[in-house]
Amino acid sequence: MIKLTARQEQILNLIKDAIDNTGFPPTRAEIANELGFKSANAAEEHLQALARKGAIEIAAGTSRGIRLLGVHAESAATKVANAAAAAASSMMSLPLIGRVAAGSPILAQENLETSYSVDPALFSAKPDFLLKVRGESMRDIGIMDGDLLAVKKVDSAKNGQIVVARIGNEVTVKRYQKTGSTIELFPENPDFKVITVNPEADEFALEGLAVGLLRSWH
Repeated sequence: MIKLTARQEQILNLIKDAIDNTGFPPTRAEIANELGFKSANAAEEHLQALARKGAIEIAAGTSRGIRLLGVHAESAATKVANAAAAAASSMMSLPLIGRVAAGSPILAQENLETSYSVDPALFSAKPDFLLKVRGESMRDIGIMDGDLLAVKKVDSAKNGQIVVARIGNEVTVKRYQKTGSTIELFPENPDFKVITVNPEADEFALEGLAVGLLRSWH
């Protein structure tokens, strides 16, 4: 049994909660902000201690490269297994959205490229469609150009969740943040800028919530 300090337990629980709520681990800055640290370096020191004790694994070069290990990963796996047992055992057919035609609903016939037969147990919630990812704006959380993002249609989202949003005729995948009436869509790549949306001035709609990812290796 790994013996952790109270602070380490607190950080480990924060990581688990972030993964449960958003599907991805927190950044160092988010940990520091949540726990009142003066800098992200303090969070990094605690993460390194957790890694030395075998509670987590840290991947170099990514801001969210944290993976639970051992009994902590097992508990997460148990949640997935329980969700899978409750889900339908049969395969489901999901339409793949390619390039989106200007002004058309995302599930309009002209946007459908093909369909895939997939196991619903692969996803954190039942998806409604797959979206082909274009570009590298979400690279640092492992969403790469050409990936197939599993999306559940929703018309609202919580702050921090990964969403598919439409701005005018453009569809984008970003991390959602709403403050008052202002919506910000955050990339996970420092080479890309935050998109600020004013719902009163911009044509904006939430198309769905990211619930999983499929990748083809060639």
